[in-house]
Amino acid sequence: MSYKTIDEANQAVAAKIVAGSPFLLDVVPAKSVIKELNEGKVLLHAGPPITYDKMVDPIQGACVGAALFEEWCDTEEEAREMLESGEVKLIPCHHVNAVGPMGGITSANMAVLVVENKTDGNRAFCTMNEGIGAVLRFGAYSDEVITRLRWMRDTLAPVLSAALKTKEDGLNINVLIAKAIAMGDEFHQRNIAASLAFLKEMAPIIVGLTDIDQVKREEVVQFLADTDQFFLNVMMASAKAVMDGARQIQEGTIVTAMCRNGHDFGIRIAGMGDEWFTGPVNTPQGLYFSGFSESDAAPDMGDSAITETFGVGGMAMIAAPAVTRFVGSGGFYDALNTSDEMTEICIDTNPNFPVPTWDFKGICLGIDARKVVETGILPVINTGIANKKAGLGQIGAGTVTPPIDCFEKAVLAYAKKLGFTE
Repeated sequence: MSYKTIDEANQAVAAKIVAGSPFLLDVVPAKSVIKELNEGKVLLHAGPPITYDKMVDPIQGACVGAALFEEWCDTEEEAREMLESGEVKLIPCHHVNAVGPMGGITSANMAVLVVENKTDGNRAFCTMNEGIGAVLRFGAYSDEVITRLRWMRDTLAPVLSAALKTKEDGLNINVLIAKAIAMGDEFHQRNIAASLAFLKEMAPIIVGLTDIDQVKREEVVQFLADTDQFFLNVMMASAKAVMDGARQIQEGTIVTAMCRNGHDFGIRIAGMGDEWFTGPVNTPQGLYFSGFSESDAAPDMGDSAITETFGVGGMAMIAAPAVTRFVGSGGFYDALNTSDEMTEICIDTNPNFPVPTWDFKGICLGIDARKVVETGILPVINTGIANKKAGLGQIGAGTVTPPIDCFEKAVLAYAKKLGFTE
C-alpha cells in the first residue's frame, strides 16, 4: 500500500473529491466520445452488468425506443426480436465513463453532455434530461418520444454546443452547485434552482447566436425554462467525473459508485477498482401520484445515485426542505435527522458546498463501506418511482436504500486483498 493505513487512503480519496473541478464543455453525439458505440449495434444501460432477459419492463422498453431512434428497425416487434436474439450488445454506462438516469439507455446518435474534471483531466458523459411525462428513461417509445429525442439531437444539442463553445474553459459546475444548494436544491429530486441558474448562464448566449435560426433558439430557451430537472443530468456527469478522478487512488474503502439496473444494486469502492459488489435491488418507498400505489412500482433503477455517492441527493436531504414531503420523508426535522445520520457513514464534510439549513456545514464527504457495515446505516437515495410497465412513466417519488450485502462483500473483498482474511 502507498498509504500506511486504510484511513490514510480514505482521506486521500476524499481530498481528491474536494479538489474535483467539473466543467461542462460541450454537448455532442455519444458516438463521438464513446468509441464502443461505433462497434455495431450497441446500447449503454444503467447499473451493473445485466442481460436483456433480466431487465425490467421499463428498461426493455427504453431499449426498444433506442432501437427505433437509431432506425435499426421499423417496429416494436422487430426491435424486441433483435434485442432478444442478442444482436444488440449491452454495456453498463459506468464502463465507458458515462452515467444514465433510470434505464440509462444511451445509443450512438443520442446527444450527451461532456463534463471534464479539470483537476484530473478525465471526462464523463450523460444524456440530457428529456423533461417529464412519456420519456425514454422511463421506458416510453412512442412516436412522441422518438420525435423529442431527434429534436434534442438536431436542435437542442447543437444550440447548447455553440453556446458552451463561447466559454473558453466551459461552464464551471461547482459554482452552480454552490449557488443552488444555498437556494434549496439537493440535486437528485430537486434541481429547479440549478436548472434556472443554468438557464441564466445560457439564455443570453443563446439569444446572441445570430447564425442559428431564431425559431431554434427560442425552442431551446423554452425547453430549458420548462425542464425543472434539466440540471440533474449535468450533476450526474459532474459527480461521475469527480468520483472517477478520486478513484484513481486505488486504495481504501470509500464508495466511488452506486447504481442499479432494476435487478441488482451495485457499488464500487476505491480499493477494488472496477469490480462491482452487488445485491438484490429494493423498491423505493414514498408518495404516489393519484391513482397509483406500491403495487404499480418498478424496482429501483438508474445511475443517478452517483449524486449520493458524491454527497448530495438523499445524503443532503437537509439542503432541500421543500422536497421532503414530495419524497414522503416527513418534514424539516426528519430531513435534518436523515442528513445527521448520513454523517455517521461518511469520513468528513465537503467545505466547497456549505448548506445554510445545516448551520453551513458542508455536504457529506466520502461514504466509507466499513462504516456502513459497522453501523448498519445505509445511504439514503432520493429517487423517482417508475411504473413497472414500460412507457407509463413516473408514478411517484421517494427514497430507497441499497442492500447491505453490497457493502459487506466489498469490505470482505478488500480485507482479502490486504491479506487480512484467507
